[in-house]
Amino acid sequence: MSNQFQLFKRRRFSAMFFTQFLGAFNDNIFKQALILVLTYTAASKLGVEVSILNNLAAMLFILPYFLFSALAGQIADKYEKSKLTKFIKLLELVIMAVAAVGFVFEWYALLFVALFLMGTHSTFFGPIKYAYLPQAMKEDELVGANGLFQMGTSLAILVGMIVAGILTQLSHSLYWISATVLVVAVLGYLAARYIPNMPAMQPDLKINWNIITTSLATVRYLYSLPFLFFIILGNSWFWFYGATFLTQVPEFSKVILLGDESVVIFLLTLFSVGVSIGSVLCKTLTKNKVSLRLLPFGIAGLSIFAIDLYFSLSGLDINVNNDTLLGIGDLFNISGSWRVFADLFLLGFSGGLYIVPLYASMQAYAPKSHRARIVGANNIFNAIFMVTSAIFAIVILNVLGFTLPQLFLVTGLLNIVFGVFLYIKLNKHIKHAVIQTNDGIAP
Repeated sequence: MSNQFQLFKRRRFSAMFFTQFLGAFNDNIFKQALILVLTYTAASKLGVEVSILNNLAAMLFILPYFLFSALAGQIADKYEKSKLTKFIKLLELVIMAVAAVGFVFEWYALLFVALFLMGTHSTFFGPIKYAYLPQAMKEDELVGANGLFQMGTSLAILVGMIVAGILTQLSHSLYWISATVLVVAVLGYLAARYIPNMPAMQPDLKINWNIITTSLATVRYLYSLPFLFFIILGNSWFWFYGATFLTQVPEFSKVILLGDESVVIFLLTLFSVGVSIGSVLCKTLTKNKVSLRLLPFGIAGLSIFAIDLYFSLSGLDINVNNDTLLGIGDLFNISGSWRVFADLFLLGFSGGLYIVPLYASMQAYAPKSHRARIVGANNIFNAIFMVTSAIFAIVILNVLGFTLPQLFLVTGLLNIVFGVFLYIKLNKHIKHAVIQTNDGIAP
């Protein structure tokens, strides 16, 4: 296919794309709105530190990935994917109704329950959507489809956060938030109704409902496939890396750039648009082939621009009077600010070049009978790496006393070490990887 955007004319792609886009969009409206409510309202009412509430919220959303990813992979392998998706989207409607009650009546315990349930919803949907793509796409469509999915996810996260920020500024904001998450959930369900039937890969699979033994068995199976194991380590490193940077954006916007809330949104937009453009270009740059040839460029870019961000932030000289925070227009006129903006955009761009080849390879090389379970294992490792990212940042900033620019420098240097290790391991094991030629997909 000469133009990957032509995929939007195919119901087998567009229905799942918009289903997952609306799901990610709703996740982030709800999460960001809840964080803002906790920060500006709930903390003072409950007499609890903001950081405790926000960290609790982050933990509750990630926890289901630890608990249920392996089980979710089994279910996605056993059952037909379109019916499974519609059922999960109906559950999202119920969860958002619970969240709406929590917002309207300011029942924070109920909102935390809804947050855990939304994390559970995302955990069960993840293996379906990523196992669906190689089943629904033709050989020359897989890389382009993954690029568009990555672009859609990045934009859904960004726009969801922006919409949440806008809604919390409105009068009767809790009613607006409640109505919005319900409407988006309805749209997600309607999109899911157009997903074509996709046969179950292993309908005779006997599901093990013990989440501990299931998780261990899934990880053991993954470890028996070294190429896929290192692919997933690479995927999870991207989430570690992205979380390390994006979590710090609000703080370095305010503390280093002395910028207001609009600067935070602008910087997140730069990163997200960079990821989107890098992701979409992967199809053209790899000539439609599932290939790791872009991986070294992604690794190099993630390190080069992180290290340069350290130097560009360290070289800034911003002075304001009376603790006034700067807007975007003010920052544009400050010497050196454009270099910071370019670094963040190019970090995102490099991330797109890095992650799309890894996701496409994971789907192409995974045995089709276990594909969703491989994605489940991927989600377990992603969650572990994201939690590790938070611990890593706390140790670097609070225990060792490093500055934010120094955190970026250390992360960029670590990426060189990890990237070289990853590329060597992938090149070593790719020769022995089992290619699922009966899927019509072979790198």
